[in-house]
Amino acid sequence: MEARSFSELRKVLTDMNPADIAEQMAGIDDDKSLVIVFRLLPKEQASEVFSYLEPTEQERIVNGISDRELASIVNEMFVDDAVDFTEEMPANIVKRVLQTADPDTRKAINQLLKYPDNSAGSLMTTELLRLKSEWPVSAALNYVRRSCMELESITYAFVTDDQRHLSGVVSLKEVLGSDDDTLISEIMDDDVIYATTTEDQADVAERFKKYDVVSMPVVDGEMRLVGLITIDDVVDVIEEETTEDIYKMAAMAPIEDSYMSTSVFALARKRVVWLLVLMISATFTGLIITKFENMLTAVAILTSFIPMLMDTCGNAGSQASVSVIRALVLGEVKFGNILRVIWKEFRVSIIVGLCVAVVNFIRIIVFYYMGMYQLDAGQNIFLIAGVVSMTLVLAVICAKFVGCTLPLLADKAKLDPALMASPMITTIVDAVSLLVYFGIASLVLIR
Repeated sequence: MEARSFSELRKVLTDMNPADIAEQMAGIDDDKSLVIVFRLLPKEQASEVFSYLEPTEQERIVNGISDRELASIVNEMFVDDAVDFTEEMPANIVKRVLQTADPDTRKAINQLLKYPDNSAGSLMTTELLRLKSEWPVSAALNYVRRSCMELESITYAFVTDDQRHLSGVVSLKEVLGSDDDTLISEIMDDDVIYATTTEDQADVAERFKKYDVVSMPVVDGEMRLVGLITIDDVVDVIEEETTEDIYKMAAMAPIEDSYMSTSVFALARKRVVWLLVLMISATFTGLIITKFENMLTAVAILTSFIPMLMDTCGNAGSQASVSVIRALVLGEVKFGNILRVIWKEFRVSIIVGLCVAVVNFIRIIVFYYMGMYQLDAGQNIFLIAGVVSMTLVLAVICAKFVGCTLPLLADKAKLDPALMASPMITTIVDAVSLLVYFGIASLVLIR
């Protein structure tokens, strides 16, 4: 580009993978240069590269090309990629896309845009390989040869009747390995793994994983075949769902765009609500400390152990919550397993609690004799170390209990379990650990 050697650049681009070209183009800051590079691509390669670009780069290119060039891109793209593109664009570009696309492409895009967001219908493409059960293999192969270049995936062909009702599936491998006069009905599998148009995309992704398939047909409410979901779209769903859970587990609302393209104010708006909720809920922790202020005055050394107790127990609760949330996402546990989960986490908490308590007891004694702790007259360091260590055991048990049950209860209430992750659990566990701490201290140390 710097040398303006466009013919050389075109040769280089022609031999590159479309995904690699898109990655390189994302680093071009100048809009004019970005459009020049895009125009150097052959027609078929251009539409494929365009589908790999981020929405920000797609918008920059659309704003720099003619309607004719835009129509060529959209008409060459697979329908599901075209829909993904239009969903991310502002209204003026969507209007331009629909005006310039050919009638068949426009109809297909409008059809898919009608499906709810995050549904199987919004993921699918209408371009798929459809065969008739009464066809012989020879006729099926002729049909595949004629139509394969227009389809996104031909790994599997789907068998339908005259009303497009899905009745079976057959792999291209089976078709190629069968005699010419064999009927498709003889080699097809009528036990078809399928999705419905309104099904949630997360459930579809889970089914892809369970049955280890690379594509899945989509049917409407009357079992008519309407589309196909391919594994590349499911990978995007898994990334999207995982990203959303990560944000929620960190007490943030998920952002729509990439981190770098999201404005400072948008990021602040996504974060501040949960921070306010957690700040207000943490008021209870302050009230507990205030309630036991007299005890802290009488045994001042107890104050120094509060941060350690809260951090340890908060982390213990977070460990349990993250483990259970992940198990829920993977389908390893459900609400009906709550008693088994509690029993498992109880045993874990006993082992973990005793380990940290023993180490903590030794730590307090060692630090005391090193002169790091000062006691008032009549106070016994062994008794204080015992109180703190006993609190650790009981508080860790409580923390694990809270951490493992809240996500299960949230799932039962049809809420996202990720909401009950680290920040929320920590806030609750902080209050519980302080109540346990001051309760034991008042019984043992205050006479």
